[in-house]
Order: sequence, then C-alpha cells, then structure tokens
Amino acid sequence: MKISRIRTAKGAIVHAVLEGDKAQPISGDIFGSWKKDGRPVPMADVKLLAPLIPVNLLCFGKNYRAHAAEGGEAPPTEPLLFMKSSSCVTDPESPIVIPRVAPGQVDYESELAVVIGKAARNVDRNDALSYVFGYTCANDVSARDVQGKDGQWSRAKSFDTFGPLGPWIETELNPSHLRIQGRLNGKTMQDASTADLIFDVAYLISYLSQGMTLLPGSVLSTGTPAGCAFAHTPPAWLKPGDVFEVEIEGIGVLRNPVVGK
Repeated sequence: MKISRIRTAKGAIVHAVLEGDKAQPISGDIFGSWKKDGRPVPMADVKLLAPLIPVNLLCFGKNYRAHAAEGGEAPPTEPLLFMKSSSCVTDPESPIVIPRVAPGQVDYESELAVVIGKAARNVDRNDALSYVFGYTCANDVSARDVQGKDGQWSRAKSFDTFGPLGPWIETELNPSHLRIQGRLNGKTMQDASTADLIFDVAYLISYLSQGMTLLPGSVLSTGTPAGCAFAHTPPAWLKPGDVFEVEIEGIGVLRNPVVGK
C-alpha cells in the first residue's frame, strides 16, 4: 500500500492511499486508526507533498563500504548517527535551494528512508521490522564545505530544502535487496543495492532503541552508496538548473530540481 500526503486543489493537506492514478483521502492517524474519507481525487489535480514531517530525522553516515572508501575512510565499526532538522524536509518536485552561505560544494546522497510506525524501545533485532510502518526515498543533501569547516554534520545537512522525502510511503516491502540509484540530469551517479548496507534496517532499529525510544513518525535515513558528487572528477556539485532523482526499487522516484537563492 502506498500512503501519500497531498495538497488538494482547495488547499487542504491530507494523507491519502494511492489507488492507480487516483488518491483516496483518509482521515485519522496513519500510525493508528484511520479510514477512507470522501471520493478519490485524480493525481493530476493534487500536489504530492513529503509523505510526513518526521518527529525525528535520524541519519547514518558511511553505511556502505564503497562510500566510506571513496571518502578515504575505513567503514565504521558501529552505526555512525547524526541528525537533520525536520525543517529541512521538502516535497517531491520542489526545488533544492542552494544557500548563499554555502554555494560551492552541495552534494546529493540517495538513501532508503525507514518510517517507524510504533514506539520502539529495547527492540530485539529479530523483531525490529515489525516496528516499521513503511519505506520511502530520501536525499540527504549536504554542504560539504560547511561540513568540513564545522567539524560536525548537522548544520551542513539541515539547510532549508536539504531533506527531500517521497514520493510516498510504501508499507509492503522487504528492505533487504532493493536497487537504489541516484541520477543527476538523467545520468546515473549512484547504483547499488541495500544488500550492501553495513548495518541493515533491523540492526539500525535495534541499535538505536537500546538507548532511545523511536517514536511513531520517526524517520531513519540509512546511508548513501558510493558515487557522491565529491568522488567524481571533476566533482559533480549540485548547481542551479540541475535535476536530481533518487529511485528505489519497489518505491518509486523522488525528483527535485535545483535552484539558487
């Protein structure tokens, strides 16, 4: 089942179940009790929004060996956690805005994002996937020059629009062997499988839940494969006029143009 968040022609923002080329609005709590509400709406008549604004946006760095290697570093021996501000989240087809304070080295990162559906605390790895509501695509946009200058990652990855999510949440998916691609202006820059994750989805959920409660609506962004902008010669930094797409097997395509501020 695909759960989307839409803005209707009248300006109402609601969650909806996608049924072919139509969106069936729903009311209630998508993580609890909900029901279909009203008539289906043609997708052509709505604006797709980020499928949720995360309660927490928890991200993992260097979670593919090849990505760690392209940065000249050894793979981490345990998950490398950082956080992005939820204010950076933006919608499918909405622009990634390159900020004036970081105009030169803005990078893309295609990632599988995990949406937590029920509170998870001290979760066993074998039971971890039962806490997942679904999966979506994420682009962990990063200002590499700011990242290097700050010595930590949060500001560089939390600029407004640096967290595209979407296009919807797929609730029926096995995250173990999904092809993940990143395309810049139609050219494939990243192409891997989630089977290459160092720490898989179940491990990440269990790991985090030992020290914090994962709330419904939390999003875990699981890391990016090799092929980031900095690894290309010359570097393929995002610039105004570009279009970047994240495609994950079984979910769909998250597409965002790039503009300057």
